[in-house]
Amino acid sequence: MKRSVLLLLPAVCFVYLSFAVQSLQSSAVTKRQGFADVASRSKFAYKSNNSLTGRKYFPQPMCGGVALFDFDNDGRIDIFLTNGAKFPEMKKVDPSFYNCLLHQGADGTFEDVSEKAGLTGARLDYNFGVAVGDYDNDGYEDLFVCSAGRNILYHNNGDGTFTDVTSEATIGTKPENTLSVAAAWFDYDNDGLLDLVVSNYTFWTPTLDIHCAMGSRDYYCDPRKYPSVPHRLYHNLGHGRFADVTEKSGFGAAPGKGMGISIADFNDDGWMDVFIANDTEPNSLFMNKGNGTFEEVGLQMGIAYNDNAQTGSSMGSDAKDFDNDGKVDIFYNNLIGQIWALLKNRGDLFQYYSYESKIKKLSAPFSGWSNGFIDYNNDGWKDIYSANGDVDDVNEDSRHHDTMFENVSGKSFIDVSDEMGKDFLKRGFHRGSAFGDLNNDGSLDIVVTALNEPPRILMNSADDGNHWLVLGLTGHSSARDAIGAKVKLTTASGRMLYNHVSVSVGFMSSSDKRVHFGLGAEPLAASIEIRWPSGIVQVLKHVKADQFLKIEEPPRPKS
Repeated sequence: MKRSVLLLLPAVCFVYLSFAVQSLQSSAVTKRQGFADVASRSKFAYKSNNSLTGRKYFPQPMCGGVALFDFDNDGRIDIFLTNGAKFPEMKKVDPSFYNCLLHQGADGTFEDVSEKAGLTGARLDYNFGVAVGDYDNDGYEDLFVCSAGRNILYHNNGDGTFTDVTSEATIGTKPENTLSVAAAWFDYDNDGLLDLVVSNYTFWTPTLDIHCAMGSRDYYCDPRKYPSVPHRLYHNLGHGRFADVTEKSGFGAAPGKGMGISIADFNDDGWMDVFIANDTEPNSLFMNKGNGTFEEVGLQMGIAYNDNAQTGSSMGSDAKDFDNDGKVDIFYNNLIGQIWALLKNRGDLFQYYSYESKIKKLSAPFSGWSNGFIDYNNDGWKDIYSANGDVDDVNEDSRHHDTMFENVSGKSFIDVSDEMGKDFLKRGFHRGSAFGDLNNDGSLDIVVTALNEPPRILMNSADDGNHWLVLGLTGHSSARDAIGAKVKLTTASGRMLYNHVSVSVGFMSSSDKRVHFGLGAEPLAASIEIRWPSGIVQVLKHVKADQFLKIEEPPRPKS
C-alpha cells in the first residue's frame, strides 16, 4: 500500500503541475494588450476628403493612403497621408483636400509640416496610394503618389523638403485616363537600384464616369462595368531616370483592376516576385524569371480565384510567413459576404487555407480594405489586422470596426478585436493602414484612415512582457533600403522565425521598413541569418533581445 502511494505520488504531482502550467499559460494568453488612439494629442487639420456630395463618382470609396517612414532620419517615424479632390473638377480646390506630412517630435506628438515640405499636393488631383523608397540610394526616403490623373514622384532633398521630379525621372508616363491605385518599390533585377511597380485599375475620368442610380438614390457602380488595364513596371536606370518596361517585362500581357501589391520571393530563387490583388478580376502573381521578364502564373499557382473558382472584390494584401515554415504566404481581404483569403505557400502552389484557419468564419461579417500580418503581441506568430468598412453608406451596419485575428501556433486564428480597446473598435468606413513602432518601444503600432474623418494613431500598450527584436538593414551591394532581404532568426530554444524587408502593405499604404520580430519568452536570438538581395549571406550570433539593431550589408567575399 505504501509502495503504491509512492508510485502514484509523482504522477499526481506531474498532473497537478501540468494543470498549473496550463492555467498560467491560459491566463497569459487571455491577458491581451490593446490600442489607444493618440491622434488628439497632436494638432493637425487633416481628414480624408472624398468629396462625398451630390452625385456618387466611381473612385470615391478609395481615399486615405498612409505611409510610415522617417523622412528626416531623426530616428522617429513620421506619417504621410494622401487625400482626394473635388468632383467633378478633380482639383484640390482648398486645404481640406490637401495631402499631409506629419513630423513626429521628441515628445511623441505630430506636427503638420506639409506646406514646408512641399507635399500638400495643392496642384494635383485625386490621390490614392503612396509608396516609400530611397530610389537614388542617398539615404533619404522618397515618395511616389498614385492618382486618378498624373502620378507623381517626390525626391527627398534631405533638408526637410521634397521636389516633384516626375518629368525628369520619366516615371509618370501611363496611358491617358488610367486610374492608378497603388505602387511598390523593389529591385527586380538585383542591380542595387529600386524599381517600381504600379497597380492600375481602369480608364476613368469624371466624363467617363458611369452613373448608377436606383430611383433618386445614387450608388457606386459594379466595377465590372469598367475595363481592366495592365499594371506598369518602371526600371530604374540610375541617375534619377526610369524606363517603362511594362511590355518588355511581360506585365502588359496580364491586365487587371489592381488594388493591393505584395512583394516577396515566393519560390525562394533569389528574385523578387509580385502579387497583385485585382478587384472582380483574377488575382495576378508575376513570377520573376531572373532575366528581366516575369510570367503571370496566378491560375497555375492557385491564387487567381477562390476555392469556388470565383473572383472576389480583392482589396488590400500582404505577404509574410504566418506559420514560420520558411515559405512566404499571402493574405488579402474582400467585401462582406465574400471569403477573405489566406493562401498557404506549399512551395509548388498555394493552398486556400481560409477554412482550416477559421479566417472564413471570422471575416464573414466584415468588408475589409487595408490589412497586414502584424505580430501585435510579440509572441513570434504573425497575426492579421484588417481595416474595415463597407463601400457605401447603405445603412447603419455599413460602418464596421477593425479586426485583429490572433495567430494560434501558425495553425488557426481567433478574433480578439473586442479586447483591443474602444479606440480600436471605433466604427467607420476605414481604408488605408500602415504599421510601425512609432514610439520605439518594441511593439507595432497602427495608423488607419477613414472616409471623411481624421486618422487614428493607435499606440500598442505593449504590456505583456514578451521580448522583441527590431532590425534596421542598410544595403550596399543591394539597394540601400534592402527591400526583399530575408531574415531567419533562431532562438536559444531552437525556434525558427522568418521575416523579410517589406514596405508595401495592405491598401494604398507603406509601412516602416524595419524588420520586427516578436520573441515571446525568449531573451536571446542564438543566430540571425540575413540573405541580402545581392546574394550575400550574413550571420550574427548570440544577439540579445529587446533592442533596435542596425545592420550594414557586408562587402562581397573576395574570390
